[in-house]
Amino acid sequence: MFNFTTLPPLALYIHFPWCVQKCPYCDFNSHALKNGIPENDYINALIADLEQELPLIWGRSITSIFMGGGTPSLFSAESIDKLFSALRARLAFAPNIEITLEANPGTVEQARFKDYRAIGINRLSIGVQSFDDKKLTRLGRIHDSHEAIVAAETAHASGFDNFNLDLMFGLPNQTSREALQDIQQAVSLSPAHISWYQLTIEPNTLFHHQPPPLPNDDLLWEIYSQGQDELDKAGYTQYEVSAYAKKNMQCSHNLNYWQFGDYIGIGAGAHGKITHAANQTIIRRHKIKQPEAYLTHANTQQVLAGEQWLQPDDAKLEFMMNALRLNEGFPLSLFQQQTGLDTHTISENLQLAQSKGLLEINDAYVRPTQQGRYFLNNLLELFMPS
Repeated sequence: MFNFTTLPPLALYIHFPWCVQKCPYCDFNSHALKNGIPENDYINALIADLEQELPLIWGRSITSIFMGGGTPSLFSAESIDKLFSALRARLAFAPNIEITLEANPGTVEQARFKDYRAIGINRLSIGVQSFDDKKLTRLGRIHDSHEAIVAAETAHASGFDNFNLDLMFGLPNQTSREALQDIQQAVSLSPAHISWYQLTIEPNTLFHHQPPPLPNDDLLWEIYSQGQDELDKAGYTQYEVSAYAKKNMQCSHNLNYWQFGDYIGIGAGAHGKITHAANQTIIRRHKIKQPEAYLTHANTQQVLAGEQWLQPDDAKLEFMMNALRLNEGFPLSLFQQQTGLDTHTISENLQLAQSKGLLEINDAYVRPTQQGRYFLNNLLELFMPS
């Protein structure tokens, strides 16, 4: 069973479920706008939702906050300010807390960047996806390449020295030259961080029902290899499967996920993971997904859509599924700290993975080899319960 002597770091995730329109590749809990956003009601619901989470985390400080969606930047600065006044009154913010807000490059959202910065938001994640207008149209994005460029420039001008650009590759009919041009354009805008990931076709999306023509595996490998070289040359170090950062600019919030940290989740469809030292448990919780139902039940226990108490085998696998995404892997001591399990519980799995050339292990660290990163699913299978 678990034996926690310390608690993992604790983050906060806040979900905003509305978008101007639903993108055909998106499987997140997002809903196209129909009759406007009930901003004040939703902010009040988030605060009520948080109130019910507080007894689970008394005495713990928040190391990072991430506002995702959907499109959080559709909310006015006044609404976000009201939310943060409530957060600061109820939570202890750690020194140097990272506070990220996801934003789209639309003109309305850009006009709010300076106000968001004044509220205390110190990091943006801008959903560019591509700088090719034809590709943006095919992806269902409502901005164009010019707006994407201006959004990055506005972020700089608004005082954000820390922002991320989201880029996808493997787009419909994309060539390696087009993919490389996207990276070169992103790099020229000097973001602190670039998330560069392959378009995948997820169930319950329009692309799943009407698949677009995608690059084949050989072309994808060419794009990936050339793109990695270009990012490295520009000073962006890959530290996770799809994350590249300038020196000391890794995303703290995502690192907390990948290192099996704790987080509370508020908002429609938000997920959380909380460790309890007192009763030696790890619990996952998730909230009602539909915005209308969430608004109705946010101040009652009915807002909780489900709970799951993790078993030791669950914790071992989940830790590995996250930590082995990191290029540098993890110190063995982190496994014990975050899972409450002794390292001997995974020693045979580690040795088997090492014998297959998938892991590099020394006294301090466990990290995937290059082969282990290429065949991550095969590596993770070695940690699945028998």
